[in-house]
Amino acid sequence: MSNAYKNAGVDVNRGYEAVNRIKKYAKATNRPGVMSQIGSFAGLFDLKPLNMKEPVLVSGTDGVGTKLLVAQQFNRHNTVGQDLVAMCVNDIIASGATPLFFLDYIAVEKIDPDHIEELMKGIYQGCKLADCALIGGETAEMPDMYHDGHYDLAGFAVGAVEKNQIITGQTIIPGDAVIGLPSSGLHSNGYSLVRKILFKDQHQELDGKIIDQILEPTKIYVKPILNLLSKIKVKGIAHITGGGFDENIPRILPEDVGVEIDTTSFIRPEIYHTLQKMSLMSDREMFQVFNMGIGMIVVIDSNDVNETLQLLQEAGEDAKVIGSITNQEGLTFLW
Repeated sequence: MSNAYKNAGVDVNRGYEAVNRIKKYAKATNRPGVMSQIGSFAGLFDLKPLNMKEPVLVSGTDGVGTKLLVAQQFNRHNTVGQDLVAMCVNDIIASGATPLFFLDYIAVEKIDPDHIEELMKGIYQGCKLADCALIGGETAEMPDMYHDGHYDLAGFAVGAVEKNQIITGQTIIPGDAVIGLPSSGLHSNGYSLVRKILFKDQHQELDGKIIDQILEPTKIYVKPILNLLSKIKVKGIAHITGGGFDENIPRILPEDVGVEIDTTSFIRPEIYHTLQKMSLMSDREMFQVFNMGIGMIVVIDSNDVNETLQLLQEAGEDAKVIGSITNQEGLTFLW
């Protein structure tokens, strides 16, 4: 290949090697419907094997944010790919959709096949947990665009749901129960603040336990939620991401209703106590930024609480009733 392009900072041979390594991970995520292989100009997926009467495609795109800077700082790259998948598929299951396939975008200053493979391990793990196929992507080598060793990730997921089974939240009424599914920690939101608290405002070396906590990958809720949807009439689902409770729960509520959250009903992961102690943030402000230990909520009829909790617990989720729907708009917190 052209030495001129290599001298400009783009080594296509490294790119070819990275793609070859990606292929084995992509192939291992195949599911019925996949019609193409990595390396084609486009990813193809056949909806017919789904046997759906009126399929509606549901899409979501997201990134990992500045959590990537923490991964780069501590040279740990094999889990942020799961974060990438999680941020996309957890959004589309909020509409009741089954994730079908995923595409990734990896942008780097210089392609290192070993580094790309580490990132791909996390993406593979995320796709397996979500039961969706990795059918394509792009790895872009862009010298001068990024600092040495820096990279960015973006993901795109597509799922499908029967038209008459789309979850909109419009049937939510006062008296409905709010069930919380535990998070694995910070997930992938609030990291600009996390980095400020831990690395800019503090002048002490952090122990490995805290580093493990802030790089814990985002939990993927696809399998327990889809199992629940097959047995219970779920009225609303909210993925608790950036903006915490305040920004995400109201997105699924119809007009003239609100939600009351009992903050004593669930356990906050240790990392939140650490961050609050270091930052002196109030409880109220913490809930405006972070998930505080709840990564997803579902709203159901109060008569379905016991069966819902049992189904989720059988799926490995230590779910709790954390609140209820009220006739007062907005969020109310019980401390």
